[in-house]
Amino acid sequence: MKQILSLDPSTYQRHALHGEDRVWSETNCYVDVLIEQIHALGFDPVAGLAFTLAIDFEVDQWTFFKYPPADLWQLYGFEIQEMNPWHSLVEHVERHVADGRPVLVELDSCYLPDTQGTTYHAEHVKSTVSVNAISVAERTLGYFHGQSYYQVSGDDFDQIFQTGGQVHERMLPPYVEYIKRHHTPATLDATTLTQRSLASLRNQCDLIPTHNPFSLFIEAFSRELPALKAAGIGHFHLYSFATLRQFGACYALAETYLNWLNERTDLPFENAAAAFGRISQQAKTLQFQLARAIARDKPLDLTAMEQMAGDWQRAIDDVRTQIRA
Repeated sequence: MKQILSLDPSTYQRHALHGEDRVWSETNCYVDVLIEQIHALGFDPVAGLAFTLAIDFEVDQWTFFKYPPADLWQLYGFEIQEMNPWHSLVEHVERHVADGRPVLVELDSCYLPDTQGTTYHAEHVKSTVSVNAISVAERTLGYFHGQSYYQVSGDDFDQIFQTGGQVHERMLPPYVEYIKRHHTPATLDATTLTQRSLASLRNQCDLIPTHNPFSLFIEAFSRELPALKAAGIGHFHLYSFATLRQFGACYALAETYLNWLNERTDLPFENAAAAFGRISQQAKTLQFQLARAIARDKPLDLTAMEQMAGDWQRAIDDVRTQIRA
């Protein structure tokens, strides 16, 4: 077995960002994986969440938010590099894990047992995992995915890596990255970590949209609602993931991040944190209301979206004021 950390899926303690008390216990596959990978290596993933303030409505979806590479480097000493999969994927993964490098790789969640009840043995959907342990001989893989740490083995292992000549000649290799680690958790003391996190927040403030993204979203949503109803509940899930879940989960992280700063600095971020928290909660509620409206072909009250627009503006104005003070 090649492994970076000695972890047991049955005893692994997930980070509080994936706790059962969260409004959104999952965000997107890339951020969820890095939250747990950062946490397992002894760092605080909350320190790197400044990027959650700068998302936007991107024509037909909300920003698929990610930890910026510069912040991963400054806060945790992580350098993320793209891998060139010129050899078999399983051999690449084994070699890099043996060298102490977590591997971020897109796998088919149809064969990831942690997706039991959703896509496991039911639907082919790519999802990013971070590999911590692998044994080719034992056909076993230990990986971070979603909210925690898991293990896949046997036939599922073979399907994931398409071993035994199962790869179709037209099947393209997945997108693969690896993490090079340059310092230990002891390198940054709490004060330095906080100051670097604030520096990241100042940089992110320059990337916050100059317009209110909810104004654009409300306009697009109103225009697309009849087509959403006509497409049915299956299409709703795709739409919701790209919109309501993206900004809802993102702003839940923003709330946590600003409360984290509020506890560690003399900057009062509690009002902005509360505003992002309201947006997150309203997004969850609206997701259920939209599902019912589609299933029953009922009208949908957009008042909540107008309230989100107001909360977003208040939160952003408050953060900018505190940062510039």
